[in-house]
Amino acid sequence: MSDSRTQPGAITAEAEARSAETPYDDAERSRRMRKVIWAAGAGHFVEWFDFGLYGTLATVISLNFFQQGNPQAALLSAFAVFGAGFVMRPLGGLFWGSLGDRIGRKTILATVILVTSGATVVMGLLPTFDLIGLWAPILLVIVRLVQGFAAGGESSGATTLLAEYAPSNRCGFVTSFIDVFGFAAFVVGAGLVLLFTSTLGADALNEWGWRVLFFLALPLGLAGLYLRNKLEDTPEFQAIQAKGAVSKSPLRTSLRTSWKALLFCVGFVVIKAVGHWILQTFMPSYLQTDLGYSQPLSYGVTVLGLLAIAILVPFMGLLSDRIGRKPVMIAGCVGFLVLTYPTLMLMSAGNFAAAAIAMVILGVFMAAYDGASSAAMAELFPTNIRYGSMAIAYNLSVAVFGGITPYFATFLIASTGNRFAPAFYVMAAALITLIVVLRARETAKLPLPR
Repeated sequence: MSDSRTQPGAITAEAEARSAETPYDDAERSRRMRKVIWAAGAGHFVEWFDFGLYGTLATVISLNFFQQGNPQAALLSAFAVFGAGFVMRPLGGLFWGSLGDRIGRKTILATVILVTSGATVVMGLLPTFDLIGLWAPILLVIVRLVQGFAAGGESSGATTLLAEYAPSNRCGFVTSFIDVFGFAAFVVGAGLVLLFTSTLGADALNEWGWRVLFFLALPLGLAGLYLRNKLEDTPEFQAIQAKGAVSKSPLRTSLRTSWKALLFCVGFVVIKAVGHWILQTFMPSYLQTDLGYSQPLSYGVTVLGLLAIAILVPFMGLLSDRIGRKPVMIAGCVGFLVLTYPTLMLMSAGNFAAAAIAMVILGVFMAAYDGASSAAMAELFPTNIRYGSMAIAYNLSVAVFGGITPYFATFLIASTGNRFAPAFYVMAAALITLIVVLRARETAKLPLPR
């Protein structure tokens, strides 16, 4: 959908306008970009490392925190606890997002990374079912709720930070690094699990090795906290502070003035949430429990697929800057809609190469969608309500569609007897988002709303 402002030279005019209204021109933003990307990405890495470890170790967690006897029932319980953390994400988004729009992005993002990494370390200290019985899963749920509450302020805040620092014509490329760090965190997490399994053996991983992995959140969190504290707040936020235009009630403003944008943002996130948690969290246990792969092979397939996404995402972000957000997002949705079922069938061939190829195919579609969608969401809202609006919409969609994904996918298999039934859930999510994207306007060549 075109806009009258999308004319040759519009980017140059936008750059000049930003230079006049904010502390930094595009040249200065470009010089600061590496520091900003690392500061935003470090915290995002910690969040996804923490969440990803839980998903990758779901079978191990089911052995340690739930009564044994029925492995699939224990795995369902582990995924139910995983989903419990997502219940708190909308509340966390409401709390952290509102604060981020009132007092700034930097302070809130530093606090969020501290809480997230602290909760993950505590998870590694929890006693198991054999030691304290039912208290083990209860404590696990409490820690997951804390994690979910903190995570409600991370993704939208880090995306806001990058979008508001990005040079005028590079928002897609710059914001795509959110997903680069996110998927890199899953690659590192799954890779460490694979390393531990290969060197220590499955028994050692199940008994004590999983705790060591959760303890790694502490140094990662401290490193991210240091990087974020060294960063200045975004030039866009500094500009509205200087003009006295910071919203005193960003949530009320958002609901009154941007409710349509909120709905679009919710729709944008549906396939993002479902796709992420299918590939990152459900897939390792699916390959083991339902398709009969060994632990090392299942983790190896997962690592290759997620590594492909991490490599491809910035190229897709750059492509979205050149040809628009919508074509790239549409390509990702159509790919999931048409090829999810065939790729799951390919995985069932029983050999590593087939499973890896199938995982990479799905990864290409995920990279395409992620590369364009972060910028597309940030471009829906003005600066004074951007953080909070994105946090509410993003986390609501993630809670409803993403948090239940591993559990619901496992339930579909158990209730239908069809090993490929999870494909229908992914396809439905892709169709919902595709319809929303088709109705949205193109924002790639428009100025970031102020």
